[in-house]
Amino acid sequence: MTESSNGRPTVLVVDDETGILDSLNILLRTEGFTPLLAQGGKRGLEQLTAVTPDIVLTDIRMPNVTGVDILAAAKQRDPDCPVILMTAQATLQSAMQAVNEGAFYYIQKPFRNDELVAILRRAAEHRKLRVENKSLKQEIRRRERTSGTRPVGISKSWLDVLRLAETVAPTESTVLIQGESGTGKEVVSRYIHDLSNRVDGPFLSINCGALPEGLLESELFGHVKGSFTGAVKDKEGLFTAAATGTFFLDEIGETTPATQIKLLRVLQHREVIPVGATEAIPIDTRLIAATNRDLEEEIKGGGFRTDLYYRLNVIALHLPPLRQRADDIPMLVEHFLHRIAEVRSEPLKQLAPGTMEALQEYTWPGNVRELENALERAAILTTGTEITVAAMPERVTQRKAEPLVSTRTPPNPTLEAVERAYILWVLQSEGGNKSRAAEVLGIDPSTLYRKLSRYGVEAA
Repeated sequence: MTESSNGRPTVLVVDDETGILDSLNILLRTEGFTPLLAQGGKRGLEQLTAVTPDIVLTDIRMPNVTGVDILAAAKQRDPDCPVILMTAQATLQSAMQAVNEGAFYYIQKPFRNDELVAILRRAAEHRKLRVENKSLKQEIRRRERTSGTRPVGISKSWLDVLRLAETVAPTESTVLIQGESGTGKEVVSRYIHDLSNRVDGPFLSINCGALPEGLLESELFGHVKGSFTGAVKDKEGLFTAAATGTFFLDEIGETTPATQIKLLRVLQHREVIPVGATEAIPIDTRLIAATNRDLEEEIKGGGFRTDLYYRLNVIALHLPPLRQRADDIPMLVEHFLHRIAEVRSEPLKQLAPGTMEALQEYTWPGNVRELENALERAAILTTGTEITVAAMPERVTQRKAEPLVSTRTPPNPTLEAVERAYILWVLQSEGGNKSRAAEVLGIDPSTLYRKLSRYGVEAA
């Protein structure tokens, strides 16, 4: 319920008589309301474009703009707003017409102050219940749609991403999701949409790298008939089609400078100009963008606009690659095997002994998408109920053995590479004894085993 800062319900009072406005101003303030006064219907309409009152109290018979006009405008702006109509010439017919058009109450002048106050309080309670009920229904729908859809994973890096996604979901902020191909950028963007206030609106997506520039702009912004060869009729763009919902722009780093300029305009002015058109169309769409490129490096090389990057990068989510979340592989395997069984309408298959270890030792350069594809392949090739290592792609099961310590020094080692080199140096110094190496490193042996598994190294 929209209330004034002191918690009092706001009442927009519309009447063309100054005396009535003055008396109602005093009465409403005394009885715990915050009055907003508008002398005449025209001024009342102006007020409705500037504020959203809890209640509207308006005279019916006013020159130029009537109380019925005020009623229609108030309901268009806020369907839950109770509108009380006042008139000195009440008839049964006019009262029925007012109620049929959506009026909350119809009161005849002159009225008793206590009668009007009682009606206003009922209207305030009615609005409060309507708003709370709507909010509750939205929450129920949101929970129903997100029940069981939280992206799978228990590793700290993944849970950190999900917590940030859950924090920003109810806001209108633009989100930029960065991560390698196959890490789940669209999955996370859908999760944000399902938790947002736009959950009842559409979720639309497009891969910017899959279309040539001309076709991409037509898909994004729409076009008018005759704007180019083949444009035989007007076409609505995805930005406008996603109204009241979320638009996911995948691989935005693949866009050309010309398209980037147009995207910048969308973010700055919240409007689009269809290809071949001259007039802008306002949009009501939340944008989530994603990329597998390092956009800051792209900026240095002149491949991406700095101003667009900062418009997109309001909230940044960095998705970790699967090789950094090996603890999530068992959960992901279970999730995908259930989904595969459901899609194929066949009994659920399990992993044979040793298969999970092979999956956790592999580095998964294609990330979660590669894992899902490997499991689907294995399920198709497996006639029984157990998926063996042999059913997995050769790249997963046959990897070259690596020395404990590499003599190569990478030009720009990552933190993970430095950690790997140090752990393997300690392990070699301790003659391959994992227990002593874990003690020297100050970590649990189980943690050391997991790290060695992640590095794909079998210590002697």
